[in-house]
Amino acid sequence: MSDYQHEEQWRESSFKALIPFIVFVFFYFGFSIATKDFSKVPMTVAFIISSAVALILNHKEKLNKKIEVFARGMGNKDIMIMCLVFILAGAFTATAQAVGGVTSAVMIAEHFIPPSFMVSGLFVISALISLSIGTSCGTIAALIPIAVTLSQTFGFNPSVVLGATVGGAMFGDNISLISDTTIASTRTQNVDMRDKMLYSLRIVIVPALVCVILYMLPSFAGVTVDNIQTIANLDSYIKVFPYIFLLVLGIAGVNVMFLLLIGTILNTIIGIYYNIFDIFGAFSCIGDGTVSMANTLIVAMLAGGLLKMVRYNGGITYIIKETQHLITNKKLCEVGICILVGIINLFTANNTVAIITAGPIARELSQTYGVNPKRTASLLDTTSCFVQGLIPYGAQILIATSLASAIGVSSFTIMKGLFYPALLGVGIMVSVALTKK
Repeated sequence: MSDYQHEEQWRESSFKALIPFIVFVFFYFGFSIATKDFSKVPMTVAFIISSAVALILNHKEKLNKKIEVFARGMGNKDIMIMCLVFILAGAFTATAQAVGGVTSAVMIAEHFIPPSFMVSGLFVISALISLSIGTSCGTIAALIPIAVTLSQTFGFNPSVVLGATVGGAMFGDNISLISDTTIASTRTQNVDMRDKMLYSLRIVIVPALVCVILYMLPSFAGVTVDNIQTIANLDSYIKVFPYIFLLVLGIAGVNVMFLLLIGTILNTIIGIYYNIFDIFGAFSCIGDGTVSMANTLIVAMLAGGLLKMVRYNGGITYIIKETQHLITNKKLCEVGICILVGIINLFTANNTVAIITAGPIARELSQTYGVNPKRTASLLDTTSCFVQGLIPYGAQILIATSLASAIGVSSFTIMKGLFYPALLGVGIMVSVALTKK
């Protein structure tokens, strides 16, 4: 048997193998709590520290051998495909923003939504944009200034307006075909993105509809807005076409990497046509977009190497063995998967990292108890989204708080009007409860 084949075998169960992961959680979360700032400790640093611990463990193996195992984890096929999609997504998003695609999408959505439904309309607009560009943070950054203006001009409750914007972005990101969470959840379970989206829709569509209805209630949309007029001209439709192209063909099952590449080319053509940039400006924009994903790429590769070491040293075997007496059927397996990714997300405040970290373990559990991998991918993504929306130190809420500083809101102010995550949590519980044992 070759060394590579030997590495893929299940090792003897060992709790000690989980120490690197425990170090990661306490190092990142502990320092963040102590400093009251979740940006003090970069995620990459936390992974480097925990990876070093993983390499120190297991003195029976030579350091060179352990480094080889770690490197194979970093270069895992699923990790590399995930990184390639991240790179292409960065290029597409950067070019789309440069040509004004986000602004055009906002104008078109506002043009078709009745002004009296502006709060619920913000939820819908935010969801559509996030669905199209695959990032809740980017959507929030684009729309929060608009939400603040509406709150100041027309007297909307800041908590509700901002909560609707953040909630819509999280909903769209959760089911987007090019979201990093979708990429991470589908690649760790080796399933098609479209299939995962369809499974997720069964869980998220009712909570989203309930949100739309709640934001229509007089207590939230009591201010009648009659003088907002947004004109979406032909240029707006042309600039938003790559988003529509990506969404329609993506749902039809076309390879997402091919779509991102073609979408980037379309954005480049549009930008040159409107003299927004020349070909070299387009190259610069694409380069900046790919580089913007560097942190995510590094985290993905380090997480892959760390998890490989944890498995190699018997950590995954330990988790499976110790949970066997608790997880006895498919339903309890789904509960375990939700708790696992939820706890990791709670401590890391990053749903993509939580999915990348929990994904391989969830895959093992799913195979053991017969959970459909499409279902597992959906549970990973939706549960991480649910937890991310309930923590005041999550990136989405922190971005919204920062951009809304003009009206003096806090994270908890926004969370008061952020209904979607809580309703999504209810949807997840109902969905798992309905699972047959």
